[in-house]
Amino acid sequence: MQALPFLSAPLLIARLVSTPLRCARLLPTRASSLLLRSTVVDLAILAGHLLLYPTGISQERPLPRPAPHPSAESPEGLLDPEVPQPAPGAPTMLPTEGRAHPPVLLLHGFIDNRSVFLLLRRSLHRHGWRHVEALNYSPLTCDLRKAAELLSRHVEEVCARTGHRRVDLVGHSLGGLIARYYVQRLGGDTRVRTVVTLGTPHSGTRIAPLLSAHPLVRQMRPDSEVIAELSRPAPNCRTQFVAFWSAEDQVMIPATTAKISHPDLLAYNVHVAGVGHLALPVNGTVAAGIREALTAAEAAEGTADTISVA
Repeated sequence: MQALPFLSAPLLIARLVSTPLRCARLLPTRASSLLLRSTVVDLAILAGHLLLYPTGISQERPLPRPAPHPSAESPEGLLDPEVPQPAPGAPTMLPTEGRAHPPVLLLHGFIDNRSVFLLLRRSLHRHGWRHVEALNYSPLTCDLRKAAELLSRHVEEVCARTGHRRVDLVGHSLGGLIARYYVQRLGGDTRVRTVVTLGTPHSGTRIAPLLSAHPLVRQMRPDSEVIAELSRPAPNCRTQFVAFWSAEDQVMIPATTAKISHPDLLAYNVHVAGVGHLALPVNGTVAAGIREALTAAEAAEGTADTISVA
């Protein structure tokens, strides 16, 4: 049975309410105003998300595999000899490879589900992304590594179904850490072109010590084995990382833990002002930044292909 976010809501509310009031007198006026405003927005988002949560409990049903392009077949169902076919030895063009954006897989945070991405996936669909899916991992999962293995299997299934060789991943909070572990430690860089993280504790967070009884929360702390594994060398990693972080994110302690700092990774850190932790997946500016990052990755990939062919 899927756990509800009510389990962590009291602690989160206490954190959201007490911290701004305690810090307001210590921060400059503008910074204090941003913190208080982001807190109010986060509380409103939490209330709305509690209502939407039941709609995302079930695992998403995947879209069917696209049919072959009709122009490539004769009326008898055979390949039409008049339609140009790949030259011998050339890579096979899969069903939607080169004709659509790569699939985007969305990974939610701790004790959450795919409903948190309702607005983000609408934004991606509206701007031309055909393949956008969200993966639920069970709240009973006690090891981030197991969730990364589940992600690995899901990525392979999505590639087989959509015909794309690589995918993009967008992870909120713990979801971003799962995506990064898959890429760095399980060889996922062969399948993942870009990882976008939203408020992810890349260096570990010290939030909610009372929740540390849960193994997943312990794995998000700075002294965990998982964080130590992610700091190890990752030579020749082919995946690009884009990390969105905010100084008003009260779940990331310190806030800069949501930035990626690793000598072997191609990583870009994007600061967004006045956006709280819960607002990151629903903020319009962040959604535009995600689309820009994914589009830029496609443009860079296309340039590299052109150069290699020439």
